Amino acid sequence: MFVPPPPCSKEHLCRPCHNREKARGLGKYICQKCHAIIEDSPLIFKNDPYHPDHFNCNNCGSELTADARELKGELYCLPCHDKMGVPICGACRRPIEGRVVNAMGKQWHVEHFVCAKCEKPFLGHRHYERKGLAYCETHYNQLFGDVCYHCNRVIEGDVVSALNKAWCVNCFSCATCNTKLTLKNKFVEFDMKPVCKKCYEKFPLELKKRLKKLAETVGRK
Repeated sequence: MFVPPPPCSKEHLCRPCHNREKARGLGKYICQKCHAIIEDSPLIFKNDPYHPDHFNCNNCGSELTADARELKGELYCLPCHDKMGVPICGACRRPIEGRVVNAMGKQWHVEHFVCAKCEKPFLGHRHYERKGLAYCETHYNQLFGDVCYHCNRVIEGDVVSALNKAWCVNCFSCATCNTKLTLKNKFVEFDMKPVCKKCYEKFPLELKKRLKKLAETVGRK
């Protein structure tokens, strides 16, 4: 009759348990095949660590290294894998077996093509590029967009550039009567804000003279 060995105690460990405790203290992996400590880089296969030399390339038969690639449940050396034309994700550097996102000159897993700020996947939504990074519209505007002089918010649509400032289309209006203005309308700068011609004509004569003189002075600079 088979009698199982007694469980390990803290004072007396079997070899697998001893290796496991030692590896934990060294911050290393335990090979799931030979149960020895992996001193160098492990080969991760089906989410488990192994010594790479326990495996051979499924294509050429060469002994594998830690940079081997898994594809459809099989392991390949890096040269053979690259010859198979399998796209590699620009983020995780792992093979892409499902849907591929082509963007910014690279290929990505859908879940790995994300905004550089909030790290949320774009999932087909528009992205904006700047200095090799991709951003969602909200964070691109927050980081790099124009801020409206009137409402102090990032301008997400068209920008009105006037009086050396940026304005939302709906915020660019007469400072006196709030009539919406465009760059085709005639307006005068007053207190760093636009005033329509109709309101300007109602200004006192002395004020209009000062504004005209100020405009001429600024124009000569």
